[in-house]
Amino acid sequence: MSIFAAAVARGKNGWTASELDLSGLADIDEVVDALRDVEPDAELALLFAESDDEYLAILRLDEGEDLRVFGSDSAFAAESRIGSVLLGEVETPAVEVDDLAAPAEGDDEDEEEDRPVADPDADPVGDAELLNDLGVPAQRLLALCGMEGMLPSDITAEICQKIGCGDEMEELREA
Repeated sequence: MSIFAAAVARGKNGWTASELDLSGLADIDEVVDALRDVEPDAELALLFAESDDEYLAILRLDEGEDLRVFGSDSAFAAESRIGSVLLGEVETPAVEVDDLAAPAEGDDEDEEEDRPVADPDADPVGDAELLNDLGVPAQRLLALCGMEGMLPSDITAEICQKIGCGDEMEELREA
C-alpha cells in the first residue's frame, strides 16, 4: 500500500506542515511521538494519513497530550499494517451510513437528488467530531468521506483549506 502522511501543527507562529514516514513506526505511541516532534510547542497537531486513494485516517493531538482518532473506513486497519497501527485501537463506529445519507432537517426534497450518495460500503470509525471546533462538523467530515469520487487527498485538501493550513499542505504536496 502506498501511504502519504502529513502533519500540520499550529503553534505561536501559525501553521507548519511536514511529511511523516510512518513505515518504521511500530505502534500508536510512536506515531504520537512523531507527531509531537513536528512542532513540540504546538497547541494543536493533526496527522492526515492517506492510503492508496482509498482510505484516510486523521489523528488529532491537543497540547501534545489528548489523542483523538478518525478513520474513513475500518477496512484500512484490516488491509494495512499502518492502518492497523493508526486505527487498531479504535472500536466505536463514527456513524451509521444510513445516518450519513439522511437529509438534514429543513432540506428541500429537490436538493436531495443533487446530493452525492454515500458509499454504502464505507464504515467510518472513531471520533468524527475531532474537527468540530475548527469549522469542520462531524456531519461534513462524514459526508466528505462518503462522497462518491472523493479521494483522501481531496478530503485532506478541503479540510486544510477550511481550517487555515491549505497553503502549507499544498506546498508540502508540491515539494
